[in-house]
Amino acid sequence: MDAIDFLNISFLDILDIVLVAVLLFYIFKLIRGTAAINIFIGIAIIYLIWKLTQALEMELLSDILGKFLGGGFIALIIVFQQEIRKFLLMVGSTNIASKKGFLRYFSFLKTEKVPNNHVDEIVAFCDEMAKIKTGVLIVLERNNSLEFVKLTGDPMHIEVNKPILKSIFYKNSPLHDGAIIIEKDIITATRVILPIENTIDIPSHFGLRHRAALGITTRSDALAIVVSEETGQISYINNGAFILFEDSNELTEIIKEDLS
Repeated sequence: MDAIDFLNISFLDILDIVLVAVLLFYIFKLIRGTAAINIFIGIAIIYLIWKLTQALEMELLSDILGKFLGGGFIALIIVFQQEIRKFLLMVGSTNIASKKGFLRYFSFLKTEKVPNNHVDEIVAFCDEMAKIKTGVLIVLERNNSLEFVKLTGDPMHIEVNKPILKSIFYKNSPLHDGAIIIEKDIITATRVILPIENTIDIPSHFGLRHRAALGITTRSDALAIVVSEETGQISYINNGAFILFEDSNELTEIIKEDLS
């Protein structure tokens, strides 16, 4: 009888499993590459142990773990505040009602890759700017909509190429201040004001460009490239984590991989 009940799986049971799998997939994407992934794995292990103790009717240990998981909800909000903020911003800033916005959530089902040939142009441009110590802040949009920051700048629709980037970031150019937003291979906004991140400690020689890059990458899944005006150092920021680069070829490959 138990075996028959076990095999009697309804459509809602399958839907429940699929929705949980999708939720876990996006949680993993959100916290991948951060310290939060280790905390998430730890919580998952404790949860599985709790379920095992319930199945084995180990009442004392089950009760202790149950109270720990139940009472730890507020602590989890504090620990994962950056990730929760990013998730809520992602939900709130994406137009789910539109077909394009809705299908973004299922992009992992597609096998087609987004062309990213513009990455070579961007990295080559940053390499040139690094040699002459010209400040640069470029944001690459991925799945999360960046409309909430695009509105602070000037709307554009220009195909990415090195001459255009040079004209934007030329020191005497009126478009030099702020960031530019690139979606696929199109520059969609210039002179964008990004949110500043002050809660993360960074080296003192990093300036407002780096804090702005931190701000946008902790509030969305966007990528950011910064060229320091003081040192000429190229920094790549993904999910609030800095990587300093000297090898432009390595940087190009990493960006292409992250965009894909």
